[in-house]
Amino acid sequence: MTPPSVLRTLLDRSLPRRSDYDGLRSSWRGDLLAGVTVGVVALPLALAFGVTSGVGAAAGLITAIVAGLVAGVFGGSSLQVSGPTGAMTVVLLPIVALHGTGAVFAVAIMGGVLVVVLGLVGLGRAIQYIPWPVVEGFTVGIATVIALQQVPFALDVPKPDGDRALLVAIECLGLIDSGTIVALALVVGVVLIMMIVPRLRRSLPASLIAVLAATVAAELLALDVSRIGAIPSSLPVPSLPMMDPETLRTLLGSAIAVAALAAIESLLSAKVADGMADGSRYNPDRELFGQGLANVASGLFGGMPATGAIARTAVNVRAGARTRVSTITHALVLLLVVLLASDLVARIPLAALAGVLIVTAVRMVDHRSAFAILRSTRSEAAVFVLTAGITILFDLILAVEIGIAVAAVLALRAFARQSGLEREDLGELTSEFDVDAEQQLLHERIAVYRLDGALFFGAAQRFLDELAAVGDVEVVILRLSGIRVLDATGANALAEMVRDLEQRGITVLLKGVREEDRPLLETFGVLAALRHEAHLFTSLDDAIAHARSHVGQSV
Repeated sequence: MTPPSVLRTLLDRSLPRRSDYDGLRSSWRGDLLAGVTVGVVALPLALAFGVTSGVGAAAGLITAIVAGLVAGVFGGSSLQVSGPTGAMTVVLLPIVALHGTGAVFAVAIMGGVLVVVLGLVGLGRAIQYIPWPVVEGFTVGIATVIALQQVPFALDVPKPDGDRALLVAIECLGLIDSGTIVALALVVGVVLIMMIVPRLRRSLPASLIAVLAATVAAELLALDVSRIGAIPSSLPVPSLPMMDPETLRTLLGSAIAVAALAAIESLLSAKVADGMADGSRYNPDRELFGQGLANVASGLFGGMPATGAIARTAVNVRAGARTRVSTITHALVLLLVVLLASDLVARIPLAALAGVLIVTAVRMVDHRSAFAILRSTRSEAAVFVLTAGITILFDLILAVEIGIAVAAVLALRAFARQSGLEREDLGELTSEFDVDAEQQLLHERIAVYRLDGALFFGAAQRFLDELAAVGDVEVVILRLSGIRVLDATGANALAEMVRDLEQRGITVLLKGVREEDRPLLETFGVLAALRHEAHLFTSLDDAIAHARSHVGQSV
């Protein structure tokens, strides 16, 4: 196929289709109601995440509208709701601190392009290779960072410079003044309302009710607390951020981090949505394509990077959504808020949004899964704690990279430990024969070793060391039929074993070479290292008989 035809095929696989709206005729009322419900829930979260990330409430609202609409149309999940999330604020805060808010728009576009490419080349299923302790670890870390980021708003103090949430929170404690009590009272009120309302009726938008109550109280009592401030009453005109090439090169690392997070969180959220809804199946590659376009569009309109939002997606499913009309409706509801209620939104106290995000952070953590991992094995617990700790102290992407690397090393170590090189008793192997004293003498000069499991780079050196210490024997029989995994390092180590033994005058016989392993053994010279091509056997009895003949010749 020519490059244009390949690109056409990839795009056809990723673009919207008529089947996206199958069943709409019977579900449209439920979809519209679910969309309105999610829009109401998403409003305070979009404002709060915009403020927390440092780009402002307006940017959070724009992101929820633009990214939510584009991802709803182009994404690979019919139920996924996209917008600003807490995980993304953790990545964006250092970008704002170092390069300003304008850099966030550029990073959204650059990261979006990368995610589009990931979707087109078919990397959507790579999410399955991220270990669960890593996922749970960075979720706990993100939740902790989100809660720490709320400290300046909860105390109503100026936010100190810095991009380490823990250090900033500690520094805020030294800035407490008389206005702190009022702000904390609003935070406590919001938290209590968000805890009580769901107990009364789960369908009520607890976060919106809490924010409205805090705003009304602040207005009626004329409280002197920080507010969101003016936000636009319409969407801005799309435009490219004005940045020089050198700055864009500097932001490439941040764009890769944003792309990685957008891909991971969106695919996780879509997977959760499938688990909650019967019969729903998302397309991971198309989901990445849609999320990438959503980030590009968000950046063009002055929004922040977006991902699939697990909490809002869960609300969408529970509200009865069946098609992507619900996610599109959610974006249109938020657009109406911008067009009709921007003056009211501007009066919302920042402390109220802090309370919403503190509760959101607590609810992000699946406590049962976390405790289950801590009680499982020391290796799994170590990966979980390490990932969470690095997320809190450093940054999310570094935590995921180190978490995956450590998990891989620990998994390989466990895999290597399950592999074995065991010397077998030749007398037991020949118990069906009558072994006289002369044959017993021959057996003492023959060593039989069985290799089990995996002969790969994680275990090869250990096997090599054990065989190098073989005692006073004349023939070594290596039983290879128990090997299930063989890589280049293992094949090379086996060749070294054979050459070393042959150079010491010990004849090596190989038994049970699997056909699928033979090309690799030939490539690395294992078979060529044998003293004779006849030293390759399929039967253990034949190998033992041949070994006896070798030893008998030297007696």
